[in-house]
Amino acid sequence: MPINAQANNVTMRIFARLVLLSAAAALLLAACSSDDTPTPVPPTPTVAATAPSLSPVAIDQPTSSLPSVADVVAGVEPAVVSILVQSTSVDFFGRSRRSGGSGSGVIFREDGYILTNNHVVQDADRITVVFSDGREREGEIVGTDLRTDLAVVRVDERGLPTVPLADPTKLRVGDWVIAIGNALGLRGSPTVTLGIVSALQRSIPSGSGNVTLFDLIQTDAAINPGNSGGPLVNLQGEVVGINTAVLRGTDSGTEAQGIGFAVSMETAIPVANELVDNGRVVWPWLGVSVADVNPAVASEMGLTARSGVVINSIEAGAPAQQAGLEQDDVIVALGGQPVTNLRDLQRILRIDYEPGDEITATAVRDGREREFQVTLGESPR
Repeated sequence: MPINAQANNVTMRIFARLVLLSAAAALLLAACSSDDTPTPVPPTPTVAATAPSLSPVAIDQPTSSLPSVADVVAGVEPAVVSILVQSTSVDFFGRSRRSGGSGSGVIFREDGYILTNNHVVQDADRITVVFSDGREREGEIVGTDLRTDLAVVRVDERGLPTVPLADPTKLRVGDWVIAIGNALGLRGSPTVTLGIVSALQRSIPSGSGNVTLFDLIQTDAAINPGNSGGPLVNLQGEVVGINTAVLRGTDSGTEAQGIGFAVSMETAIPVANELVDNGRVVWPWLGVSVADVNPAVASEMGLTARSGVVINSIEAGAPAQQAGLEQDDVIVALGGQPVTNLRDLQRILRIDYEPGDEITATAVRDGREREFQVTLGESPR
């Protein structure tokens, strides 16, 4: 083909492509604007080329980041103390032996009142409170409560730093929490661990007598020996619980990880106040050991009730026995209020009744509901 013809063909192809590109540009402008002057729009996320028909959706961006954990700790740490205890025991041969231990506590009143665990200070002959700045003061027990594993210790000081107590109704599963305490009795500043609220309203055996701790916060923030009695705080620097126990294994021998427990402030606040006012907590008492009923437990035990609390044992001469309640009865109501689990039973007794009150207990026995009139006693110390 002559060179001039080839050049003409190339020119025609270039011209055709320019026409197509001009048409595409015109279509694009028509799709982006409804008038002659396009209005600028804020940047939007890039839409994948594989989905060109999707329209960008406005997404609300967070206006602030999480608070600094270091700042929260700095605000709480001055109110966290180490509690050193000395106790005396007698061995098999009648010889006295001195032993020591350590735990943690949190100052909740500026005039020297410190909240900790009962198991930290029980049987202590001497208590030494060590503040975050290294000062040491002798402490005295104001009161203890075995059933909640809480205690109040006091030092002769005024103007102490305190930590605000959180509203327990606002705590949710998944909230960030920080455990602060004297882990393993290590010298220096408290140990700080971070985790989340793993569950609420847990119940576990306390290991001290025939007592079940209830209304516990489960967390995966690491809790170690020495952390007991220290605060579990939220990201606002408020105390949501008192670190109490950790589960390290199960009955099957399987090792557990990240399962610690703290007493909720819903329990800790009224207990602490009563210990300060009266030196002890008076709990109404049925005299029973109970466990939650669920479909699995009901099926295993052949129970007709699918919720409530089943009586595992009854103490001799206790109010429940005197009223005619028996082992394997399932309590489904107290005072006309439904009882679906152990927390319901404890809440009803501790909030609405006192020792000496008469209460109607509704229980399922042999597939039938029966009512029993119980005169509540006072929980033994």
